Amino acid sequence: MRSIDFSPLYRSAIGFDRLANLIESAASNGNAGYPPYNIEQLGENDYRISMAVAGFTQEELELSFQENLLTVKGNKQAESDRNYLYQGIAERGFERRFQLADYVRVKGADLKNGLLHIELMREVPEAMKPRKIAING
Repeated sequence: MRSIDFSPLYRSAIGFDRLANLIESAASNGNAGYPPYNIEQLGENDYRISMAVAGFTQEELELSFQENLLTVKGNKQAESDRNYLYQGIAERGFERRFQLADYVRVKGADLKNGLLHIELMREVPEAMKPRKIAING
C-alpha cells in the first residue's frame, strides 16, 4: 500500500495532525468484515450505526464511548457440546471501533431482530456555531 506524505499539510494547516492518525488507523483495520455494519445519516445531525449481531444476546454485547472513540464488543462463549455438520453462523467474539467526529455523542442503543442499532447525534456547542460580528465605524 502507498504511504501518504502529510508534511505539506503540516506546513500550512494547524490542528490537522489528527487527520493523519485517522487515515493510518483506517488503513490498518484488520477485522473489517465481521460483524457487518451500516452507517446511515438520518438527518443533518443524526446518524445510526446498524450492526448484524445475530446470535448475541444483550448481555453478551458491550458498548463504551471515550474521547471520540465508540467501541462495540461481543463476547460469545462457544458451546462445546454441539456437533455441527456445517457451521456457517459465526459464533466468535469481536471488537469494532468507530472514530467519531468532535461533538458527536451516543444517544442510545437498541437490539432488535439480530441488529444492534446505535443512535448518534452531533451537538455543536453555541460557542462553536457561526455568529455575526458587528462592524463598528
